[in-house]
Amino acid sequence: MATSTEHTHRIKIRSTQMEMPSSGMVNRGTEDYDRKLREAQEELERIQQQQEQLERQKQELEELTSRKRAFVSQQVELSEKLTSSLTLIDRELFEMRNETEDLEQCRSVFAAHLDKIQKFTPENWTRENLSEKLERATLSIDLAADEYEQAAAHFEGSRSGSIFGRASKRGRSGSRQRNSGEFMAQLRNGLAFNLPILALGILALLIYLSK
Repeated sequence: MATSTEHTHRIKIRSTQMEMPSSGMVNRGTEDYDRKLREAQEELERIQQQQEQLERQKQELEELTSRKRAFVSQQVELSEKLTSSLTLIDRELFEMRNETEDLEQCRSVFAAHLDKIQKFTPENWTRENLSEKLERATLSIDLAADEYEQAAAHFEGSRSGSIFGRASKRGRSGSRQRNSGEFMAQLRNGLAFNLPILALGILALLIYLSK
């Protein structure tokens, strides 16, 4: 009987395949993991900071926008008030200038009337010239009184109405302005219009007395 031949196969395993990872390799892996973790955390913090910055910028923009809206609203409101006030001031100044001019003209006419009236001296009139003097004086008095009443009616409703004992009634300035030029023209020319009448009256009186 043949003797069986035993074959022995030896498996050769390299020592490196059976060796466990060294502590250095483990440490390097841990360090690499920690580094990546730190980087991820830093990136997350950076993103959070950017988000916070964007949020702050958004709030600042909203605040600026709100302030801008408030400014524009105030600007429009104040502009309307100032524009309205300027219009009223200009109107008031115009009325005051017109009224001042009217008063100056009125003063000039009144001063002329007063000067003429004060020159009348009834105590010095004689019986011979009493009728003539009285007629002339009466015509002057009537003329002055008539123009005084015209002036009082003209200034009634203005701030100068109290000068003539007329209460001031605001709100009639429009019609007063329209009649202002006409009135003052009549007032300035009052003597010129009435002097011929006065002269004719005196002439008629002289003719009557000479008969």
